[in-house]
Amino acid sequence: MSIVAANNTEGMALNRPVPAVVAQHAEESAVLFHVRARMVDAPHVRLHHLRRLDDRLAAHLDGLAVAGAYGAHLCATALAMPGPGELFATTALALDTHDGPCLDKVLALAHALPECRPGVLAAFEWVSAPSLRGITGGLLASPSAFHRMVGILACGAHRVDPGAPLVAALGDPDSLLREHALRIAGECGRLDLQGACVRALADEDAACRFQAARSAVLLGDRHAAIRVLHEETGAGRPHRAQAIGLLLKLASPEQAVPILKSLFESQADARELIRGLGTNGDPRWVPWLIDRMDDASLSRLAGEAFTLITGLDLAEHDLERKPPDGAETGPMDDPADDDVAMDEDDGLPWPDAGKVADAWAVRAQGFPEGVRHFMGAPPSWDHAVQVRARGCQRQRRAASEYLCLLRPGTALFPTGAPAWRQQRWLGGPEA
Repeated sequence: MSIVAANNTEGMALNRPVPAVVAQHAEESAVLFHVRARMVDAPHVRLHHLRRLDDRLAAHLDGLAVAGAYGAHLCATALAMPGPGELFATTALALDTHDGPCLDKVLALAHALPECRPGVLAAFEWVSAPSLRGITGGLLASPSAFHRMVGILACGAHRVDPGAPLVAALGDPDSLLREHALRIAGECGRLDLQGACVRALADEDAACRFQAARSAVLLGDRHAAIRVLHEETGAGRPHRAQAIGLLLKLASPEQAVPILKSLFESQADARELIRGLGTNGDPRWVPWLIDRMDDASLSRLAGEAFTLITGLDLAEHDLERKPPDGAETGPMDDPADDDVAMDEDDGLPWPDAGKVADAWAVRAQGFPEGVRHFMGAPPSWDHAVQVRARGCQRQRRAASEYLCLLRPGTALFPTGAPAWRQQRWLGGPEA
């Protein structure tokens, strides 16, 4: 064999994908998707933490892409037992390679399996704009209502106005398409669609009515939409928590009293009450929150509400303690235990009530009662911009909503977008 032939053979061997490595890329991509889904709403995660995870996820997706046909084959094989993570990886790869048949398959699966849908939608948000070129336009023009919905959501995730297809979707017979079109109308800051959102408050579909009310409020309506949001605060309503949170951001501390009173009167709503007090932002409730810090089931949530009002980071100011003995912070390892739910407060510090009380005694004079505070100051444009850049994910999401409420027509910042893209939108990695 000649040297040239030998070198060519060696090059082919080096370029051949290693099955075990590619399989690991596929598996880790699916696993990290689930980790990321929790992190984007986590109470302790900042943007630079999300960036580290996103870099890991991107590396595994790159590994699948480099593997070429074999990587695509592994992803397609995983769809025999589809889950959100598997659909995320497969969709992201198909979008990057413009693999039409594979995209048709994952979209069909997402349509048929709502529980897997988040993986497909997340992939449309994940990939770069060039990967969507020629695809989003086809979805928006599709005869399929589901495809049009995916196209509209993809535009919204990339901060692109869907244009005429969004307007048409607001009156579409398909309720799922209407629901998401109404949501994106508000999140895109389409002031010209405020009237359409107000008219949709009479929609026969409950989810559409809520999204119409939310978007109408984001676009500046402070009348009819408020009434619908108040209706949604009733016990057992599907969007109750969101409606309460939005109303409490809008209401003055005095106007919020009836909402908070109803939460105080319902003993079953202790957690919702604590969240509401944090959102309401009136420092008069801080002593009550400190008292809740001795209750293991409410301690961390009360600490989060305290921080949301005062801006004091419990860990940074040495106001935390060790977890109490016997405290469970996640699903049990016991296979006989059917409770596999994640701990809602996972990642939050355990506040030391005594230390917090002492810290509050020193600072309380600077927090006048009856004045809403958000992360240490009354909500303002400049303050919310700072929190959006430097806060934890839940705080960043609240700050983004405040910006829309302060200046209707402002597009809602997507705090779940890939971290590097968020950093670019915010003006740099240190923004």
